[in-house]
Amino acid sequence: MTAYVLVHGSHSAGAFWAPIARELGLRGHRVVAVDQPLHGAEAHLPLSYQTQDPDALATEPTPLADVGLDDFERRVTQAVRRAAHAAPGGRVVLVGHSMGGLSVTRVANAVPELLEHLVYMSAVCFSPDLPSINDIMTAPEAATAVVPAEQVIGDPAKLGVLRLNFRSGDAKDLAVFKEMFCADYADVDFLRVLAGLQPDEAGRVTGDPSVGEVATWGRVPRTYLRFGKDRLIPLALQDRMIRTADERTPDNTFRVRSFPAAPHMGPLDTGPIVDALAGVGS
Repeated sequence: MTAYVLVHGSHSAGAFWAPIARELGLRGHRVVAVDQPLHGAEAHLPLSYQTQDPDALATEPTPLADVGLDDFERRVTQAVRRAAHAAPGGRVVLVGHSMGGLSVTRVANAVPELLEHLVYMSAVCFSPDLPSINDIMTAPEAATAVVPAEQVIGDPAKLGVLRLNFRSGDAKDLAVFKEMFCADYADVDFLRVLAGLQPDEAGRVTGDPSVGEVATWGRVPRTYLRFGKDRLIPLALQDRMIRTADERTPDNTFRVRSFPAAPHMGPLDTGPIVDALAGVGS
């Protein structure tokens, strides 16, 4: 039996992990899917998002503007400490998807002794030359990334969040969101994914650095689940992050598992992902 702590990505929640967490649980493992602050069960949804008032949505304030990566890291570290206390051997497998990689790295710096393995599932993994999301998106390998520039609501600098209207009925908006997250999913599956996303993501998180320290993060075994059809974190960018991490810790390199047909949100058949996660546990 292995204990897993699962960390969601941008605009998401712990519920993202439900199919994977359920199967890991049925295989006898302990699983905790974390909600980051003001996400998931404690999400703050603007009233104007519910009413679909575009003018109000562009200016309505949100408490998520006051949240940063330190808050994310504290939330996940707390979950890791509690899960490790009840885990065989006192250590857990920490898994992050997408932006969840920020927390994985920060937590590995903070409590490496509580971690059996790190898993980055098409997730960000930064290096000193590109320490944040804002920095990594300037890399040439990010040039093909599908980003929702025209879909951003309001002024992120004033709102303090990246706000997207996932309830939009505009065909162009929906096409961009689908390409970002779900590639060639059927529309019915894409809409189900969209319904699980929340409009606001903490703006400060994109600029906060998250670089693994060789003496802490660098000593924890790690795996990268590489998604071949990811349009938000393109394959070339995933490969650069893997390569630069391995150059920093040549005695502890990524174990790489490739899923050539997987978009950013992962394959609809989560069985192979579960197999990969189960394979890193004790």
